[in-house]
Amino acid sequence: MFVKTGDKVKVISGKDKGKEGTVLKVLPKANRVVVEGVHKIKKHQKPSTTNPQGGIVDTEGPIDVSNVMLIDPSNNEATRVGYEVKDGKKVRISKKTGKAID
Repeated sequence: MFVKTGDKVKVISGKDKGKEGTVLKVLPKANRVVVEGVHKIKKHQKPSTTNPQGGIVDTEGPIDVSNVMLIDPSNNEATRVGYEVKDGKKVRISKKTGKAID
């Protein structure tokens, strides 16, 4: 996967196209990510010790990783991601600027 938890991404397709947010969770087996403020869903919850009232809770749902693009921190633009091996470590590279993202 080309995104990690904490990365800033831009949604490039779907109902939330154009929105930006940080990655809260990465689900590599399902090829999905959870992005802050994107794909809001209403979840019905039973009363529990953590939520004694219960009710309907707004939360973010997962979206496919192909629908997001990483935002390069150096110029704050969406970019594709490449990889290079530097000093024995695999490093993500911005295709727009050619600089390392990590």
